[in-house]
Amino acid sequence: MDFEEVLRKRRMVRSYDPDRPVPSEIVDKIVRHGLRAPSAGFSQGWSFLVLTEPKDRELYWSSTAGDGAPDEWLARMSTAPVIVVCFSNKSVYLERYAQPDKGWTDKDEARWPVPYWDIDTGFAALLMHLSAVNEELGSCFFGIPVPAVAGFKEAFGVPDEFNPVGVLTVGYRAPDKRSPSLKRGHRPVDDVVHHGRWAAPREG
Repeated sequence: MDFEEVLRKRRMVRSYDPDRPVPSEIVDKIVRHGLRAPSAGFSQGWSFLVLTEPKDRELYWSSTAGDGAPDEWLARMSTAPVIVVCFSNKSVYLERYAQPDKGWTDKDEARWPVPYWDIDTGFAALLMHLSAVNEELGSCFFGIPVPAVAGFKEAFGVPDEFNPVGVLTVGYRAPDKRSPSLKRGHRPVDDVVHHGRWAAPREG
């Protein structure tokens, strides 16, 4: 698929065909494309938990959905045949930048203007999301509710140093319902893109 077509077709898909599993070779391709993402210092401090077996996917939803009855969103999302949980590991970055070729002599988190461990994991998730679109699949990126993170990590044996940045569902599209948020429309380019400077200097 042409890259511009991928961008045109890209959207968050929340309904999947439960009767069409994604071939394992396509799942592997999508995940490997995520590994092509950039990372600060080539730290590559990410990890991915790929869930394709029904029992594993059921455990994911039961460990993150809370005690309430499944709502309409969950009922649609839980039909996805593939779940990829994307983790960042801050310690890998702090250790990498304490190495001789980076010049820092400590692992002080305050040196970092933003959490690049999370940003880089987000880059990887976006590459997987776009790769799914290129394979004529649907995909959605979302987060794990904060109160559910500890239970989810315990359920899947995730080490303490790994933080779930977000989750991708992947599968063949089913008839979907547009998000009401899309009614907001895209912000005008001139409101978000600034050339040369943001604004003229203030006088006086």
